[in-house]
Amino acid sequence: MGLYLGLDSSTQSLSAMVIDTTEGRVLLDQSVNFGKALPEYASPSGFLAHEDPQIKHANPLMWVAALDLLLGNLKAAGTDFSKIEGISGAGQQHGSVYLAKRLDEVPAWDASQDLVSQVRPLLSRATSPIWMDSSTSAQCRAIADAVGGDARVVSISGSRAVERFTGPQIRAFYERDPQGYAETREVHLVSSFLASVLVGKTAPIDHGDGAGMNLLELASGTWSPELLTATAPGLAERLPPAVPSRTIVGELSGYFVRKYGFKAGTPVVAFTGDNPSSLVGMGATEPGTAVVSMGTSDTVFAAMRQPLTDPRGFGHVFGNPGGGFMCLICFANGSLAREKVAERTGLTWEAFERAILQETEPGNQGNWLLPFFIPEMTPKVLSPKVELFGNPQFTAWEQPAALARAIVEAQALSMQRHSDWIGEQPKVIRVTGGASRNRGIRQVLADVFGAEIRSLSVGNSSALGAALRAAEAVGSVPFPRLYEAFAATDDASSVTPRIGATEVYGDLRQKLVERLAALGA
Repeated sequence: MGLYLGLDSSTQSLSAMVIDTTEGRVLLDQSVNFGKALPEYASPSGFLAHEDPQIKHANPLMWVAALDLLLGNLKAAGTDFSKIEGISGAGQQHGSVYLAKRLDEVPAWDASQDLVSQVRPLLSRATSPIWMDSSTSAQCRAIADAVGGDARVVSISGSRAVERFTGPQIRAFYERDPQGYAETREVHLVSSFLASVLVGKTAPIDHGDGAGMNLLELASGTWSPELLTATAPGLAERLPPAVPSRTIVGELSGYFVRKYGFKAGTPVVAFTGDNPSSLVGMGATEPGTAVVSMGTSDTVFAAMRQPLTDPRGFGHVFGNPGGGFMCLICFANGSLAREKVAERTGLTWEAFERAILQETEPGNQGNWLLPFFIPEMTPKVLSPKVELFGNPQFTAWEQPAALARAIVEAQALSMQRHSDWIGEQPKVIRVTGGASRNRGIRQVLADVFGAEIRSLSVGNSSALGAALRAAEAVGSVPFPRLYEAFAATDDASSVTPRIGATEVYGDLRQKLVERLAALGA
């Protein structure tokens, strides 16, 4: 029992949460927004602008700068890091970082200098492709062809070769910049990179995040020689080992001890992906509870009774940090798409909520939209495509209330459509993420799925999951006991389906299926 720190490096921010397992409460929950706090990295939404909408990269030094900035802010505010018993964290999944030197061979970080100046010379690639990148279709095809097709990739890794996954991104780097790849000695995920920065040496990749690479053999928990060979030459020697999520990867570097007051020897638990971490933070590591996370992207995930795979190829199987496996379906057009509608219609989030709850009805009188403001992976739509459908007057952006409902209904219907392969119709769905605080959005989810929607009392489930994982691995506090204290739902915010609402979505669901089929998605 004691205090544990969880870190979460998401698309747009870095968060820190400290929990007290003795008293069962959250002591600290702070974050820094990359765009606002670090404008010098020119990433207002967490990634760099590019003329090609399929290319989405970030500067990995921004994540390093955010770590120094956040810890510095917390120390200045009086946080006593010497009481922290253990640390873990999470990073946005699939993003990759390329180093010209193995971190095991790098001198210890110098506390008299900032981290960015020490990490910059180590990079063999100046930018990191992140989960939003969809520029690797040719590489996905080549990897699948090399091993005998999509079905073979799925049977090994739990997912077909996917544009945003790390394996195809590594292959693209090898093909587009062979010299840069040749100079690369170590390839990390965002999660293992940040863990490595903390311990000052090479940290392994955990099974939860590693499964999102199209490189991990799920059956054995080791890198697949077949997929490694199909991806890039010499890749096996460039990857850290894959380990179970509860592995202690090292002790905190002296840099953080001297600069921020952590105690020497503080253990660091393997970092995982933000979605596996949220599964823990939502108290959902046992089968039976579905989770919808509504952040920059939207995700639907759940612990699995058995490792099923999606016959349509959109769903994925990852390692469950609590043991076994989890399924996940990711939708790129999450909050970014909702924000586009709010901006274009001039709606505040309060007005957005009111439009859904008071000014429109389920089904939206047959009005709906195709919500792909950026390239989408579920379904696969590689070029942005936004269209309005319905009544004749619903052809221009002149009905703010109807448009607010239209974007949310389209997203909820797509979630339901593309998660049906899991084989279980959830009766209760836990929600997390910034958009989940909007009661109108929760109500649409309840009506579409015909399920009760419950919100977590703590907002940042990924950072919470990281702190809980540190407590479980370092402090040996069982997950069930941690869930009782930290993963309770806020009953006052729960919503249930409106009478008769679920039934009205049959026609809209069919329209969605037909339109996606017309797009070949």
